[in-house]
Amino acid sequence: MCFSASASFSASASFTAGAVLSIIGVASITKVKHPSHLLFASIPLLFGIQQIAEGFLWVTLPNPEYEQIQKLFTYIFLFFAQTLWPMWVPFSILLLTPQISRKFSAKVLVSCGFVLGIFLFCFLLNFDVSAKIVEQHIVYYQDYPTSFRLIGVILYMLATIIPPFFSKIKYMWLLGTTILISYIITAIFYNHYLLSVWCFFSSVISLSIYLIIKHDNRSEKTFVK
Repeated sequence: MCFSASASFSASASFTAGAVLSIIGVASITKVKHPSHLLFASIPLLFGIQQIAEGFLWVTLPNPEYEQIQKLFTYIFLFFAQTLWPMWVPFSILLLTPQISRKFSAKVLVSCGFVLGIFLFCFLLNFDVSAKIVEQHIVYYQDYPTSFRLIGVILYMLATIIPPFFSKIKYMWLLGTTILISYIITAIFYNHYLLSVWCFFSSVISLSIYLIIKHDNRSEKTFVK
């Protein structure tokens, strides 16, 4: 859940986080008792894939001969960060709510996420993007229209930070709070590397998804039946 520049600190950190998140993701998926909760439970696994992709960037960026591989994993990381998450997060949380209880406001957040995701996917395909290691961080350079930046940040935050606060699922508010706090800390201390650092923190935070799924399995009344 991430919008603009970046860093996962090292290849080992990215690969380790990716492996751990993949394991947690598989564990979360095995806890799913209702198909409508599969998207939400899959978030740690998807974050694991994203972190592994950035791990390959750490390995290949210092070697110019791997330019094509660098480009591939740059696109994979940015696809997850800027296209997948603003659509996946609000929609997966919406599906956790019984149909009869789904609020119009939650559907608006889903719409914001899909609109933003589609726009950013088009930008990703039509504008130059690249990655570079700067001061032990990875920076993602994106030649996107500057006029879109502010509205893009607003829509991104609406799609990835606000939805947990609209959910009635117990402990979901904690997920939203920790994501928000991690964004603020990253924006203050890692402003020039926001994209990857926030993604790294958010991926670790997504470990709480397993706990949310596990807890709600004990309280079937919160699930769609």
